[in-house]
Amino acid sequence: MPFYNDLRPEADFATRDFVRVFPEMTTTERARCIDGLRRLKAGLAQHVPPRETEGNLLVASWNIVALGGGDYRDGEGLYYVAEIIGAFDLIAVQELKPNLTDLDKLMRILGPHWSYMVNDPTGGDAGNDERSAYVFNTNRVRLSGVAGELSLWQDYDGDWPGAMRSLKRPPYMTGFVTAWKHFAMVNLHLHPGKDRAQPAADPPVPSDAQVRQEEIRLLLAVLAARREQLWSKNLILVGDTNFYRRHDEATLDLLHAAGFWESGGLVGKTTNITVDPADGETYDRMFFNGEEYFDIALRDGLEQGGVFDFLDHVYRDADWPTYREAMRDKRTKAADKAKMMTDDAAAWRYFRDTYRKRQVSDHFPIWVELSVDDSDAFLARNRAAIAAT
Repeated sequence: MPFYNDLRPEADFATRDFVRVFPEMTTTERARCIDGLRRLKAGLAQHVPPRETEGNLLVASWNIVALGGGDYRDGEGLYYVAEIIGAFDLIAVQELKPNLTDLDKLMRILGPHWSYMVNDPTGGDAGNDERSAYVFNTNRVRLSGVAGELSLWQDYDGDWPGAMRSLKRPPYMTGFVTAWKHFAMVNLHLHPGKDRAQPAADPPVPSDAQVRQEEIRLLLAVLAARREQLWSKNLILVGDTNFYRRHDEATLDLLHAAGFWESGGLVGKTTNITVDPADGETYDRMFFNGEEYFDIALRDGLEQGGVFDFLDHVYRDADWPTYREAMRDKRTKAADKAKMMTDDAAAWRYFRDTYRKRQVSDHFPIWVELSVDDSDAFLARNRAAIAAT
């Protein structure tokens, strides 16, 4: 459970030296944050299963837009991010920026039983100075000791012009151990966009979907070539794939042909925040390999997994007037600042399209509940083996 020291009444700080993460939070901001957290906690309790000691593992993935990229996020937004992360056990994070200040603030809120691993920022225009991270509850899961970026070599260059020497954001693979399970996760953030190919260009330019397909083809080739060298053959590919429903079917076919599958609780679910539901896409994915090792928990016959819509609980549509001053303070031009206080339509659009996305994210987190207690199956196999001797 997160630590809420910032959210005490001011009188508490006069009698005891509570350590604050956000000493600049006003009384009004603290009250609003408490109200939001109470709604958020109720929503998480309704939609995300509870932890079971050594029985389950709650695995999530979340593109937290530009985490650490500047000082846009306020304490309120980071408290909401921490509350959501704290509902799970192991979270793959994409779009972390080079500055780790926001991540460190999240860890202070989450408490001493939480840790993280990050890779180096990816340079160049394609890499966008982004990192990947794993955030995890050390009471529930631990590192295996194996971690690294997956790199390509000459034999695995693509066959279209401008062949890749590496994925634009190199996948980050890390091993984890929990209860009876050990596995490796590959944290992905694939090439974005849906531009068409330009075959007449010099050199020819592939479509964005072709680039993603090549990224996955190369990744699968590397995993296959190194399968015997991997610490674990039990893999979860997870992250922001940028797959479009009408453009990336061929890439999904590659994954399925390689033995990767998705939980029924995630298939076809919209993960990006849009104004028009028709613009919804299933960008964020979680693929498991093997038919038997990963056991998705069942409740009422349904695989447990889903997409958590935090906008049902915080930064709701009707909440926008309470953020006028906060939005004004984020604008840089005097005219824009004035609009936040006087122009309802402009303030509402800014709240909907920019402010709340940059306070939390423009993606929803995805999650799956894994059953991780294999003790009964282990004992049953051993009992049968003993009986056969």
